[in-house]
Parts: sequence; C-alpha cells; structure tokens
Amino acid sequence: MEPLIDKKPDFDLRTVIFATDFSACSENAGAYAELIAQRFSAKLLVAHAFTLSQAAMEAETDHSLISRQRDDLLSMLSQKASALATGSIQASPVLVEGAPEEAIPALASKNEPSVIVLGTHGGGLIQRELIGSVAEKILRSTHCPCLTVGPRVRLLASATLSFRRILYATDFTLAAANAAAYAVSFARATGADIDIIHVVQHEAADDPEQVEILRERFCKAIKNTVSYDPEQFCHVRALVKAGNARRQILRHIRENAIDLLVLGIEKTSHPGFLMRTSGGFALILHATCPVLTVTG
Repeated sequence: MEPLIDKKPDFDLRTVIFATDFSACSENAGAYAELIAQRFSAKLLVAHAFTLSQAAMEAETDHSLISRQRDDLLSMLSQKASALATGSIQASPVLVEGAPEEAIPALASKNEPSVIVLGTHGGGLIQRELIGSVAEKILRSTHCPCLTVGPRVRLLASATLSFRRILYATDFTLAAANAAAYAVSFARATGADIDIIHVVQHEAADDPEQVEILRERFCKAIKNTVSYDPEQFCHVRALVKAGNARRQILRHIRENAIDLLVLGIEKTSHPGFLMRTSGGFALILHATCPVLTVTG
C-alpha cells in the first residue's frame, strides 16, 4: 500500500523550544537547540516546567510576592538563555507552571511551527516501567516534532549544525510517512544525504526490486508533500534489511556515521507497532545520534 501523508508539515520553522531540567543530560540538547535555531533563523525559547511547592504557594498567596522557588528558577533560566544567545540568535527564558508533558507541548502549540528539543538520560528500567521518563511523557503528549538527545549522543564540538547523513526509518505506517517530509526538510537545510531503511522479517531483504519500490514510495510521498524533489539536492539511498528492526537501525547508525535519525511514532499501546512511542524511545536511549520523532 502506498504511504499517505496526513497533511503538509509547515516547516518554515519559527520557534525552537529547548526544554531543560537543568541536568547534565540536557546540556548537549541545549547545544543542538542553539544550532537548529541558528540554521533555521528561528527564535529560541529556553523553557522549564515546574510545580509550586507548598511553601512557594503560601508565599505567593499575596499575588504581589514572588516565591524563592520561582525567583531561583527564573534566574537559572535567564542564565541559560544568555549562554545560548549568541550572534543573531534570540533566546528567551520561559518558565511555565504544570507537568512538563502538558506545559511544554502547550508552549510549542502556541508558537507553531516549532520543534521541541530535549535531552534524556532515560531513567532506570524500574523507573521507566513505573512512571516513564519525563522526555518520553512529552513525546507521548505532543503533536509537534521533537528532537531528543539521548545519553549516548556524542557532545557537540562544532559551532555549526553538521548533519552529513540522515537515516529515515519507515514501517509504512501513517506516522512514518508523515516523518518523511521532516527528514527531507532537515536534509535540505543542512546539505545532508538520506538513507531510507525498512526492516522486514524474511530473507527477501536483498531483493533489488524491494529496494526500488521503497525508494519510489519515498520519493512519491515527498513530491506530494513538498515543492521540491529530494534527489535534486541530496543523494537518497534505499535499504531493506531483515531481522530485528531496532537492532538493524542502531547497527546502521553506528556503521554509517549517521548524524540524525528520523522516525514516526504512533500514539497507540498496541505492542505490535515498531514505531509506537515506547519503541521509538528505546531507539533514543541507544542511538549515538539525536532522534527526530514525528507523531502520527
């Protein structure tokens, strides 16, 4: 079945929302957020979501007063924004009340078209089974694309955004099809080439006909979504692999120096979907490059 694009993504990116919890794992995400904002000439919002403590609530009963908690967070955010505001980048601190999985997506929706950038250490296995990580909760609840920098992503050493090769993984779901246009948009903005990978469970992976069908589906979907042909500005390579999808994708990332993984995630609890949120988050935790997710 031909992949369908649900709607044309407006990727005239205007806002990059760097969601920080002030932890060490978010530092690398901040560097990516700054460079993406620079590349797309977008404003940068340095955001933190919080809940008032009981003492802070009592202190702010008089609405003319600001609690120590709020004041300290505003100070930390201002310092973070100042550090990221370099050159032509406008970085503004934004402190929002509420659970991160609600407040951050709401902020992104108010500033569309936007992308959320966040870091994660993943949390322990037991913790994730019980409550999940904050990053995963945000991925589950937002409709905006998210770029998540996992614990195995190398530290950015360059002052420019350098994506030489992008890997777009597809299982031909609607969510995966929607993510294709974002892969092309990032490739066009950064001059990257694109690898398309589809993992099957049988030995027909080496069939040249399957590879060509995959390539044609990708290009057709893109041509129906954006006004340019990806092959006019970058090399597109299609690959069909057999075996476990997560292992094949991670192996390709390691062996081909992939700089960005793009995939769609389904908002479903059905255990059979590779690109459901939990499957996508497992890739984020093990990938050595950032992962751009688009929710279907």
